[in-house]
Amino acid sequence: MSAENAGITATAIITDRFVQTAQVMAQVSGRPGFPFAIIAHPISNNDDTVLRAKAEAAVQQCVAILVQPA
Repeated sequence: MSAENAGITATAIITDRFVQTAQVMAQVSGRPGFPFAIIAHPISNNDDTVLRAKAEAAVQQCVAILVQPA
């Protein structure tokens, strides 16, 4: 959100377990509706195949968020 406050389009990658927390933090930081890329929780015990799939999904979401007109 610091980048957004500086006028730079940004996003963050979070797991679905932390959506509500991230939304509250965005609102408290003056960025309600801040766009997040959301992947399935957890990631700590994922094997390489699952983690790669989650990373690819996150990249697709990030690109979609970052190329939206301001």
